[in-house]
Amino acid sequence: MASKSGQEAAIFSSDPLFCPNCGSIFPLPGLSDVVTCKVCKFQKDTKEFEGIEIYSKKVFNTYKPKSDIQQVDDENELVGPMVDQKCSKCGHEGMTFLTRQTRSADEGQTVFYNCPRCGFQETEYS
Repeated sequence: MASKSGQEAAIFSSDPLFCPNCGSIFPLPGLSDVVTCKVCKFQKDTKEFEGIEIYSKKVFNTYKPKSDIQQVDDENELVGPMVDQKCSKCGHEGMTFLTRQTRSADEGQTVFYNCPRCGFQETEYS
């Protein structure tokens, strides 16, 4: 039920930044004398917003450098779980491995094999 001013009666009491009719957030007041809800068209006098301060800030992710794919121990040997895989470069039996999701979630993971003897890396897309 709209009154002559175009303002409807409030259905419930709420924070002044939210529409008392539908609960949507009001747009910021502009040059007009009223603020109109974008959802239900409820109108509120801009004088009701006097004294309200609105703060905002942008928070960006902090930079974290990527760590190496494989860790190296004190003797400069690759560290990680071992798998019975023969190195195609030097023929060493046993390679360390690491898995990563490098493609979309509905596709298999990528397995990186590293030879602890020669350092050769093989990649398997599963």
